[in-house]
Amino acid sequence: MDNNIGPKRLVVGAHYGLRDWLAQRATAIVMAVFTIVLLVLFLGAGEFTYEAWAGLYAQQWFKLFAFVTFMSLYYHAWVGVRDIWMDYVKPVAVRLLLQVLTILWLVGCAGWTVQILWRV
Repeated sequence: MDNNIGPKRLVVGAHYGLRDWLAQRATAIVMAVFTIVLLVLFLGAGEFTYEAWAGLYAQQWFKLFAFVTFMSLYYHAWVGVRDIWMDYVKPVAVRLLLQVLTILWLVGCAGWTVQILWRV
């Protein structure tokens, strides 16, 4: 009797589970730390002007921290959207097209982020 239950059951799929779960948590921590730092700087600032914020983003460490945070955001988004495409879009060609379009969009956003951060 082949009931496909127990230790001999057939396991299929991409097996991304634990890795994706850890990636989502790690990227969320990076984004949370950046948000806390931004709130502390915002609440601790004596003046809230464009010049003050431009001065903050002019510092190399803050540009790098913001860049890492945005890259974390894009990877976080990729994992989530890819899982949505894999779970709900069954035709392989459509799913592949959506994944490619998502990658192109996120790479474009990453390039735009670099352009904005290093323009200041």
